Amino acid sequence: MNIKKRNLVMLMIVSLFVGVAISFVAIKFFLTSPTNNGMASADKDLLLQLADQQEMIEDNMGEMSKVVNAFTIIKENYVEDVDDNQLIEGAVQGMLQSLEDPYSVYMDKETMEQFNEQIEAEFEGIGAEVSMVNGNVTIVAPIKDSPAEKVGLKPNDQVISVDGESLEGLDLYEAVNKIRGEKGSTVTIEIMRPGVEEPIELDITRDSIPLETVYVEEKEVGDQLIGIIELTSFSERTADDFKEELAKLEKKGMDSLIIDVRGNPGGLLPEVESILKEFVPKETPYLQIEDPTGKKSRYFSDLQEPKDYPVVTLINEGSASASEILAVSLKEALDYDVVGTTSFGKGTVQQTVSMGDGSTIKITRFKWLSPEGNWIHEDGVAPTVEQKMPDYYYANPVQLEEGNQFEYNDSDPAIENIQLMLEGLGYKTERKDGYFDKNTEQAVKSFQQDNDIAVTGAVDQATAEVIQAKLMEHIRSGEDDFQLDKAIEILTK
Repeated sequence: MNIKKRNLVMLMIVSLFVGVAISFVAIKFFLTSPTNNGMASADKDLLLQLADQQEMIEDNMGEMSKVVNAFTIIKENYVEDVDDNQLIEGAVQGMLQSLEDPYSVYMDKETMEQFNEQIEAEFEGIGAEVSMVNGNVTIVAPIKDSPAEKVGLKPNDQVISVDGESLEGLDLYEAVNKIRGEKGSTVTIEIMRPGVEEPIELDITRDSIPLETVYVEEKEVGDQLIGIIELTSFSERTADDFKEELAKLEKKGMDSLIIDVRGNPGGLLPEVESILKEFVPKETPYLQIEDPTGKKSRYFSDLQEPKDYPVVTLINEGSASASEILAVSLKEALDYDVVGTTSFGKGTVQQTVSMGDGSTIKITRFKWLSPEGNWIHEDGVAPTVEQKMPDYYYANPVQLEEGNQFEYNDSDPAIENIQLMLEGLGYKTERKDGYFDKNTEQAVKSFQQDNDIAVTGAVDQATAEVIQAKLMEHIRSGEDDFQLDKAIEILTK
């Protein structure tokens, strides 16, 4: 490579970093700039920040020459031709991967378009929020009524392969691109589930995933009217829809409210802030944000008085990010009860920064803290009232090789799951220890008879699949919802 070409590469790299800095400041400027009266002090600070970033780039030019040297070595020595853009994109991805932060990622133009779809009206895929945890593509939560929920994907499932191809070495968005696809197409994913020794294989038919995020229910208990608002994510219209439904419930004379964010993987920070401003009065912060320098800012509402009715929040291990903000803020600022199990534990805030060519860096910019200044990252929000769901909610799918079956006198950990599922469906097995006794055999026969399956008393793959399908229907019906029952008990006692 001659000197001119080396200078060109250096110019490309410097332009890349300066472009990012300018894009970031422009975003912040338009968010904070006044309509008149000159420049706000915050904007002056941001321009100073830009100057500091440019100075940093100049100071690090020597280190950047290492990147240029690597570029040169590859271009001049690699056995095949390599596209310049491929090397630059790889360098950007490598820098972000070196942070070892699953939430800071590079998204090319196509990936960015798919990312934007997830906060809009609808997209196509299996319907599950995923994250990178310890290098593994991990389910945060399946979306309500999605194919992922229907086949029984659970929080903390680790996806290890898609259609027989390992995900090892792929970043999060490369893995997501393999999982997503057109409505009606089928994808086979292999997962490892905590507590289960063998991988579980699931065939999922992709579908359109509508992002309707607010669901409302009313329950009359004695002379009390309890409103239940379920939030499945925090998307662009979540706060508006929530406030609209809340106003309807209040007009009906609601006595108490349950906010259900179980399985809610989070979303847009402004949406949860807007909801919290409906509850937390102005004397108390509803949230704190810590910037990269360690400076903490407290955020307040304009609300004069808190609500005149009690509120309980429902959470579980699939509640993450904005859901955790909602739960811990209501818990600490208003001493409202939180019912369920400890949440996922994501205490950081990301910001997207345009690279100017349609690609984007999503980078962790802030820590969010509770009203009292607690950081729940990796620990989660602990409920004030711990309540698990019935054991059968945690049963795992049963997979049998063709021609194999479980029958009387067999013993296997998978039989324990069958016993749990049958119990959940109302077929008494007596034992739940993995031993296939006569009671289990009779329960299987009764199930087969009720579901038009050949009555053998043995569980082959066909019977196992029907048991699992019926159990998912039962779970999705909301029966035996111990956590909701506990919240109602708290509000009515």
